[in-house]
Amino acid sequence: MSFSDLLNTPRIDKLGVEERVSRFCKRSIKNTAKSYGLHLALSMIDLTTLEGKDTYDKVKRLCYKARHLEDSLEGIPNVAAVCVYPNFVRIAKKELQDSGINVASVSTAFPSGNASLEVKISDTKFAIDEGADEVDMVISRGKFLSGEYNFVYDEIAAIKEVCGKNHLKVILETGELETLDSVRKASDIAIYAGADFIKTSTGKINPASTMPVTFVMLNAIKDYYNKTGIKIGMKPAGGISTSKIALQYLVMLKETLGDDWMNKSLFRFGASSLANDILMQLQKQKSGIYQAEDYFSKD
Repeated sequence: MSFSDLLNTPRIDKLGVEERVSRFCKRSIKNTAKSYGLHLALSMIDLTTLEGKDTYDKVKRLCYKARHLEDSLEGIPNVAAVCVYPNFVRIAKKELQDSGINVASVSTAFPSGNASLEVKISDTKFAIDEGADEVDMVISRGKFLSGEYNFVYDEIAAIKEVCGKNHLKVILETGELETLDSVRKASDIAIYAGADFIKTSTGKINPASTMPVTFVMLNAIKDYYNKTGIKIGMKPAGGISTSKIALQYLVMLKETLGDDWMNKSLFRFGASSLANDILMQLQKQKSGIYQAEDYFSKD
């Protein structure tokens, strides 16, 4: 596909998308399916701390929580990853060794993306050298909104080259892209430039992840798979804080992309607070009563 063909993305019917999404939210889920879905959602979570006040102790506590979720409730899965800033990758890697939990790192001047390519490459190399298994980069939204699509494509391709075999998640920051048409165009650019995952948001901008936005991105992935046979992952992030919402996302995922995407290799939730709500729901299913919110650690 030529670059000009890539930019000729399909127009999005906003009302049609919203109607389709409303149907996903109305699906009835039986108790056995709900339990399966909650376990699956927990296994897909990237536990995350990305604040200016992050410390080594805070990262250690988050890693401890990731490793010891089963202490709260027997028989539950590990989360998929712990996501931190590059300077905390080494300590996270140490704390999570032999756990099967990946370490993800943001890069490319997260969350703004306002830096030179040289700085972004250096940022990414540092994260990889420190031991990151996955990198979550941000696109240059200003360049995208200015119509400099070639710039955005080349930047993603350059970062993917640095990542090599390490998974690259490309954050579109959809809350700044203004329209669903722009979300679709940015999704296609990221996918064709080499993204292993496309991701909605940094979690720093409102709105963050929404179901209509995610549905548009899932369909970009579907169209790419139908053309190439290559599976791209999806990560909605920000604003997904309850089990009910997570299950609605999984219904949408299954009905849009099918069973092959129903695993942590191809779908993630960027939503740390979601883990506690899922644990509360699973405890309720097991014992018949809710635990208090402070029963489970906040980090």
